[in-house]
Amino acid sequence: MAASPAPLSPRPNPPGQRTAPNAAKSKALAILNSSNKAARSPAAVAAASIATATEDTEEGLDLAEQMNVKVRSQFVQGKKLGEGTYANVYAGHYRDDPSALVAIKKIKFNAEFKDGIAPDAIREIKFLSELSHPNIIKLHAVFSTKEQNLSLVLEHLPLGDVEGLWKNNKIPYGGADIKAWANMLCQAIWFCHENFVLHRDIKGNNLLIAADGTVKLADFGLARSFADPGRHMTSNVITRYYRPPELFYGCYHYGGAVDMWSVGCVLAELTLRRFFLVSETDIGALAVICDHFGTPTEETWPGVSSLRYYVAPEKQPGMTKNTMAAKREKPMHWWRSQFALLGEDGIDLLKGLLTMDPKQRLSARAALEHRYWTINPKPTSKENLPREGGGEDKIGEDLKRKGGETPANGRADKVARKLDFGNMG
Repeated sequence: MAASPAPLSPRPNPPGQRTAPNAAKSKALAILNSSNKAARSPAAVAAASIATATEDTEEGLDLAEQMNVKVRSQFVQGKKLGEGTYANVYAGHYRDDPSALVAIKKIKFNAEFKDGIAPDAIREIKFLSELSHPNIIKLHAVFSTKEQNLSLVLEHLPLGDVEGLWKNNKIPYGGADIKAWANMLCQAIWFCHENFVLHRDIKGNNLLIAADGTVKLADFGLARSFADPGRHMTSNVITRYYRPPELFYGCYHYGGAVDMWSVGCVLAELTLRRFFLVSETDIGALAVICDHFGTPTEETWPGVSSLRYYVAPEKQPGMTKNTMAAKREKPMHWWRSQFALLGEDGIDLLKGLLTMDPKQRLSARAALEHRYWTINPKPTSKENLPREGGGEDKIGEDLKRKGGETPANGRADKVARKLDFGNMG
């Protein structure tokens, strides 16, 4: 049985912009109080209550701790599922309903960071409290412990991740399945962008799978608001295999187009069942991108020459204008041979997502309005999608990482970031 792609939801209110307090616990919990939405999640309401009660008085601190204990007492922590340098992940469930499973992500206290809490954790709490969508991992609650750890109570997603699906050759799937997974990803990114939030770390192992087959976008440790178009943002984000060319060229004013390039890479990987734009260095990544999509010039990408790290083809070391000019986009017959599973309309969508010029790249809304979703084969219904077990051990592996971090077996480098608590936009 096939299902049509979900319709676009009404546009939600943009998230608030208030700055969190300075104290470590209060800062993380008070982040949840910054949302201006009329209706907030239970996690936001509970943590906001704790933050509101926290004052510079003994009575206020006692009340805050009482409320924190009340939130914490709602959950029972089980066995450890995963351990990383950034966080440990445990199985858990609601105390009053053992069948209501959760994953408890315990962020480690780290004196290296201001207030002892990694900026990734603050970002994850902030944005997950503001973003409630069927295709985004749910944050149930946040509480702290005597050891200064922050614990995020997250949705229980037992069926592994999208990367694990295409890596497992024992799991066959077809074009209708790819269409369903890709549509759920686009729905999640559309919702983020409508809320003026960039994810900045979209990749297969950040797309977790719920028990009913729903794809859920996770790991908001690199997310950022882009409501202010004039604000400078770092270009050193997004794992290399999924990073768009404008970031390699040092662009620091950007929007949702950076995420859409990553969506295109995920769609390509699902189709090929392998990593698409593979490289070991940033220079190598640009070479691979140009091999597939052609060397950018002012004619093909107006404004590219003004980017900080752009070097004209004729000025690149060891290259001449003639040799670089030979780099043209792969011909259409190559795309048809590599991505036959997508069909003509799917290839058109893929090329629209992987357009070099970010101004010409498909937006999330435009991607969801593409003809690809409405033609046969229709997307597989989520309950009929292929799936792998993965189980609780896989949850631990998926949730223990920081944003930009890769598994021990390695696929790309860990992204270096310079983040601070005073710049949460």
